This record gives sequence, structure tokens and C-alpha cells, in this order.
Amino acid sequence: MSVPPLRHLYPRLTSFASLQAAARRAQRGKRYRPAVLAFNANLEAELLGLQEELRSFSYRPGPYRQFSIRDPKPRLISAAPYRDRVVHHALCAAIVPPLERRFHRGSHANRIGYGSHRALRRFSAAAARHRWVLQADIRLYFPSIDLTILRAQLSAAIACPGTLWLLDQILANGASHGPALDAFPGDTLLTPLQRPRGLPIGNLTSQFLANLHLNALDHSLSALPGIWAYLRYVDDLALFADHPGPLHRARALMEQELAALRLRAHPVKTQIRRCREGASFVGFVVRPGRLRVRNHNLRRGRRRLRLQHRAVLAGVLPASAARISLLSWNAHLAHGHTWRLRRRLFAGLAYAVDLP
Repeated sequence: MSVPPLRHLYPRLTSFASLQAAARRAQRGKRYRPAVLAFNANLEAELLGLQEELRSFSYRPGPYRQFSIRDPKPRLISAAPYRDRVVHHALCAAIVPPLERRFHRGSHANRIGYGSHRALRRFSAAAARHRWVLQADIRLYFPSIDLTILRAQLSAAIACPGTLWLLDQILANGASHGPALDAFPGDTLLTPLQRPRGLPIGNLTSQFLANLHLNALDHSLSALPGIWAYLRYVDDLALFADHPGPLHRARALMEQELAALRLRAHPVKTQIRRCREGASFVGFVVRPGRLRVRNHNLRRGRRRLRLQHRAVLAGVLPASAARISLLSWNAHLAHGHTWRLRRRLFAGLAYAVDLP
């Protein structure tokens, strides 16, 4: 049965109360940053100005501040101006709750009550119950998302012209018109210019829209005969079966549906294997009866720990701040069989007392 599209969202989205609540959410953990302090210094006028721009359809997002990180592979992060982040929070507060209810329960990224650790527990449990797994990774997912297709998906889910207009402003602001990395049937040399692509990594809206974009794929793959468990974390997919046959059929369907979205599965990272051979997921290696940290994640963590310790010894970083960071990393590592590893990692650190 088809689900009716959402209507009459824009008046509530652009109300002063909605924008005020969005500003409170946008500044969490960032209250003393210069852009936030400047906005809050004249908060009511700033919010009224935003409201007027949104209601008169004159709002235009500002330019992104871009920087690269390595986590572990190079990624280009796009940081929107603070006033735009307030708009993103107001938009997501209006559209995420009703649309997320339609998401597949196997989708775990950027959802309240889900997350990487719940995904890891479900992956580990499925690997213990079933004999075979298909793991897939979507090649350059965020930069490759076709915005023409995404707009069509949004129009099918939302029947509120104002909300669709705002989404279009945000999508157009982060679009890329560079050369396409993959060609699809029917493409011409002009196709890259005619079909803008890409969601900026770092936007609150991008996280939600990336989930929405693959929701139909989630439902299609999980419904196949012989697929007993299905998980997705952003662009990493895992399907479990007791025989390889259903997984080969699932791979064929996945590649067909990804092509319809103008996406490709990574040719090396997409594999069908026996669960007993072990599999990597959300930073851990899952083997029968054992969860260990992936080597490159561990190397990255050790390097970060050394740099942090040097900063504490140099008096640049307070020991209390270093301990908070360690508590977070310790809690993450504790989801695997890492007690001895954590003992070795934190040995000799005065601010790591009582850890693990």
C-alpha cells in the first residue's frame, strides 16, 4: 500500500518557535564558537530575518567552508555557515520524524536509537546464526548521489511546495558538475553537466537524505527469498543467508537497482564469503566468538593517543580533557573483546586511572 506524501509542513517549519528550537539544537557543543556567539548576540533579529527570507522565498544558502580529513580514507568535509545550519535543523525537525518511520529497520546510520554499536551487535548475531554473508560498499557514495533522482524521491514523499523549494535550495548549493566517474546506458558527453551530483559530507540534511535515497533498496534486498538478515550503515551493506545462491541473486538485484540510481558497488569491497572466515564491519573484525578492532583503526587510535599524551605533557591539553577523550574511546573499544588491548593502551597514563 502506497504511503501518502507529507503536506502542510512549511508554515510550521518556518514559524519563529521552530527556528528558535532549531537554533538551540544547532549550537549544542558549539556555544562559544565565534559564529555562534555573533548569531546569538542578536538572536531575535537573526531569527526574524531568517523567517522573513524563508517565507518570502528569498533565502539563499551561503558558501561552504571545506576541509579534508583522513578517516581513514581522504574525505572532503563541507561546513555550512551557522545560520544555514539553523535552517537545516528546522527542516530536519519537520521532515525526519514522519519519513524515518518508513525506513527499513536494518538501516542504522544517523538514526536515534540505532548507531554503529547496535549495527555491530546485530551483525555479530547474524554472523553467528548464518553461514554466508554478502558485504557491499557503494563506490564514492555521497559525491555520486544523483540529485535529479533524489529530487524525484523527495517529490514522491513530500507534497509541500515550500518544503520542496527549500530542499532544492540546499541541494543546489552543494551540487557538483564535475566529470562523472561512471557512465551508464544512454549517457552522452553532456550528461555530467545535465545531471548534478553529490551531497556535502558534514550537512545534517545530507545524512538523512542519504538514508532516504537507499530506503527502497533496503526493502527490496531484505525481502528476497533466502535472505535472513539485512544491515546497512551509510553505504556499507551486509546480507546474510545459509547458502550462497540467494546472495548471488541479491548481488545481481543490488547492482541493477544501484545502476538505476546511477551508483556502483565497489568492485573489490563487494564480496560473498563464509561467516566463519571473518568479516569487517563498522571498524571491527567479526569472527566466530570474537570481536577485534580493525588494524588500521587501531593504528589510527594509537597515533591519536600519542599526540594527545604529548599535548598533556606539554601543558597544551588539560589532563581532564584527555581523560574525557579516553573515556569515549574506551567505551567504543569495549564493544569488542578488547580488555587486554585496553590495558596495554592505557598503561602508564596518569589520567587513565580506573580504565578499562
